[in-house]
Amino acid sequence: MFFRTFGWSFAITVVGLVVAGLVWGPTGFGVVAILSVLEISLSFDNAVVNASVLKRMSPFWQKIFLTVGVLIAVFGMRLVFPLLVVGLTAHIGPGTVIDLALHSDKTYDGLTYAQHLQEAHPAIAAFGGMFLLMIFLDFIFEDKDYQWLRWIERPLEKIGKLDQLSVLIAMVVLALSANFFGDGHAETVLLAGLLGLVTYLAVNGLANVFEGTLEDGDEDEAEEGEAAEKAPASAGANASVAGVVGKAAFFLFLYLEVLDASFSFDGVVGAFAITSDIFQIALGLGIGAMYIRSLTVYLVRKGTLDDYVYLEHGAHYAIGALAIILMVSIKHEIPEIVTGLIGVAFILASLASSILRNRRLESAGGPSEPERVTSEV
Repeated sequence: MFFRTFGWSFAITVVGLVVAGLVWGPTGFGVVAILSVLEISLSFDNAVVNASVLKRMSPFWQKIFLTVGVLIAVFGMRLVFPLLVVGLTAHIGPGTVIDLALHSDKTYDGLTYAQHLQEAHPAIAAFGGMFLLMIFLDFIFEDKDYQWLRWIERPLEKIGKLDQLSVLIAMVVLALSANFFGDGHAETVLLAGLLGLVTYLAVNGLANVFEGTLEDGDEDEAEEGEAAEKAPASAGANASVAGVVGKAAFFLFLYLEVLDASFSFDGVVGAFAITSDIFQIALGLGIGAMYIRSLTVYLVRKGTLDDYVYLEHGAHYAIGALAIILMVSIKHEIPEIVTGLIGVAFILASLASSILRNRRLESAGGPSEPERVTSEV
């Protein structure tokens, strides 16, 4: 299973590094390798959250995520989308943007492509920060079968019963961020943040609506090889034995792509500290993105989230931290190593808690049904 899942990642790594060596020589080879490692090391929490969504989808849509989704992630989010962001925020025509990107020494209004992309950081950070914050808030306020940090999660689950509380808190965070971190970009931060919030509500809401339609027995949404026997589901669990299909799966797919974009924007901007060549950046980050997707599928097929029940908690806490970091980074530069270490710390802590829980249950004979358990951490 391991080589079957990661086979494409290994193949693309070899091809990508060979191309880098042939086109840019040893220096290009090293740059692409470094960018690949950075993308992988900083995105484990992304893979865990992706897996929590992907396990709700049918095998067909899981393959779409691993194939078509990779093309969108590599060429769309890490190559084309930054061009669009620079063009929209700097009011530059498509031809000029492409010319700037291809020639790192050229300038427009006195700024290079990398500098224009850095100027767009407030909009990028506000959009991604709000999208990620909504993911965290919706998770922390929902009723969960397992509680990791009980002293935090139990009271938050109780107050989470208030309708639209996560939206209210996100709006307050956005307003405070625009006020304290805007520094001349307040309007941009507010607009981009609202777009991130609306995007989350639209994509996630539509996915849940169509998923609910499947649960009610709409056979029109089960044309892509779904198994005849189905099991009931909630928005946070498997929608059926085979996974959701049709429109529900399509909107979950869009959700995953926007999630990937929210993680990748800051990485693309930071990559210019290593190289100004957009093709090296796209290739290096693309190789890393391929591994994250393979890891996502591997976690789903191995049932890792079911075996280590606090991993999903740790990933969502890491996402919450990343959302706050993105908002703060509108004004203050925060090294990517800090962001990465915080994410890894949450993942490792939740993994350790899961292992301790499993050992405790084994010594006690194991539970007969899901229980609302807590961690010692």
